[in-house]
Amino acid sequence: MKELELKYGCNPNQKPARVFMTNGELPFEVLSGRPGYINLLDAFNSWQLVKELKAATGMPSAASFKHVSPAGAAVGAPLSDTLKKVYFVDDIKIPLTPIATAYARARGADRMSSYGDFIALSDTCDVATATLIKREVSDGVIAPDYEPEALQILREKRKGTYCVIKIDANYKPDSIERKQVFGVTFEQGRNEIDLTGENLFENIPTQNKTFSENAKRDLKIALITLKYTQSNSVCYVKDGQAIGIGAGQQSRIHCTRLAGQKADTWWLRQCPKVMNLPFKDGVRRADRDNTIDVYIGDEWEDVLREGIWQQFFTEKPEPLTREEKKSWIAKNTNVCLGSDAFFPFGDNIERAHKSGVQYIAQAGGSVRDDNVIETCDKYNIAMAFTGIRLFHH
Repeated sequence: MKELELKYGCNPNQKPARVFMTNGELPFEVLSGRPGYINLLDAFNSWQLVKELKAATGMPSAASFKHVSPAGAAVGAPLSDTLKKVYFVDDIKIPLTPIATAYARARGADRMSSYGDFIALSDTCDVATATLIKREVSDGVIAPDYEPEALQILREKRKGTYCVIKIDANYKPDSIERKQVFGVTFEQGRNEIDLTGENLFENIPTQNKTFSENAKRDLKIALITLKYTQSNSVCYVKDGQAIGIGAGQQSRIHCTRLAGQKADTWWLRQCPKVMNLPFKDGVRRADRDNTIDVYIGDEWEDVLREGIWQQFFTEKPEPLTREEKKSWIAKNTNVCLGSDAFFPFGDNIERAHKSGVQYIAQAGGSVRDDNVIETCDKYNIAMAFTGIRLFHH
């Protein structure tokens, strides 16, 4: 197939819409549903991300995409009992395979943003993964293959309209890419920079020059995630998964703050006081996500007001105080941070430190590098200058 007609473009008024190949055939097959324009943008960006994560780590990988940026990305590291509960997979009766675990982590990083996501899997979608996907609000999934039973599970989702795409894992695009804006054609070489090598850690200007193997893995996950995130972007990673992604901000400090806030929320969801919230039976996962998010945040009174809390809880919870939040966040350590370009000032490091960052990989090259290095040294943070910019638009 050389061409696929789409329902419409980014918006319903943008017709006609299609995807097509000038040479050769389309490198994917639609097994169920009807993908839209934005669905395919998410699918192709997320597929590249998980394919590179698998190449860099050797581990099955998954991503959760929304509006052409990842809400989460992860490798299939085992889940603790705490994370199983936080990610709402503790009730799954069948064993979670590595690829299922990768998706649980990717979806669980920022469940609010992942609502209605497009999923990418580096490996064949199996029954365990399809079981997780079926119960979440999602637009579609792209993978190199599907087990027959898994495909049947997904084809039953959303009354058969759920989008299931099989990608040719061996497809390699042309080295030159093009797009049109305002009737003008842009052309550039594809960003085929290799982010798998140890050369990323050759230039370490900080006093602390020690990167653990897990830190190197997590920094590669951060950089590869940023390669497919709308710029400016910053990514916090811990234990094989992104825990906070700040995308598309005009100011880098705003990226760092946004991603740091998401990382803090991810960590606060694991606080015993939050995990033990007395939810009523029958409260849906999406409503729990929203309620927890508000409870953790500054507007916690919105869910604890009289007449409101009774909708969600069997009894009125005590607020999570500012002091309690600060104390719990301080327990989060060994977090990794990647940036898609240099940090212009040390204020980014100050904010990162508040969320437990111990390792950083960034391009370097700012006229204020000395200030950034000095701030890292103040907190004994190990930082590598990669010399690589990863803007994506």
